[in-house]
Amino acid sequence: MLPPSGADSDIAAVGHVIQLAVTPVFLLSGIAAMLAVMTNRLSRIVDRARTKEIRLEAAAPPLAEVLRRELRKLSHRASLIYRAITLCTITALLVCLVVVSLFVGEFLELDFSGVVAWVFVAGMVSFFFGLLHFLREIFIATRSLRIGEGSGR
Repeated sequence: MLPPSGADSDIAAVGHVIQLAVTPVFLLSGIAAMLAVMTNRLSRIVDRARTKEIRLEAAAPPLAEVLRRELRKLSHRASLIYRAITLCTITALLVCLVVVSLFVGEFLELDFSGVVAWVFVAGMVSFFFGLLHFLREIFIATRSLRIGEGSGR
């Protein structure tokens, strides 16, 4: 078998980089799905808060205090989701940087393996903390559930 020519070896090298980049690209799809879930939760929190703020304007003092407490809880939940969204977006950006580093390293014939590893680890740490904030928001939301209380059971 003949050794590959310059053009063939370049194509093989790019093909190899594409193979390496496929996993981070799939990871981006998962992160995008998580971001969609989180932004949907944030949207629902904002909608609930707006409804409670409207009710607060006309509420008698005892109900007004209950509504203020609920608004504080919604504000805390929104803050957690906002941080989760921020951290997961940072993760997506870092994963994009991994993909770019793979290609730039190949094109410039530089060893970016250390950079790629550290950026990927930073992305996973960011994702970890984003998911922790998301989990905390879910715990707060489910702790305040009152399923079946008004059904007379």
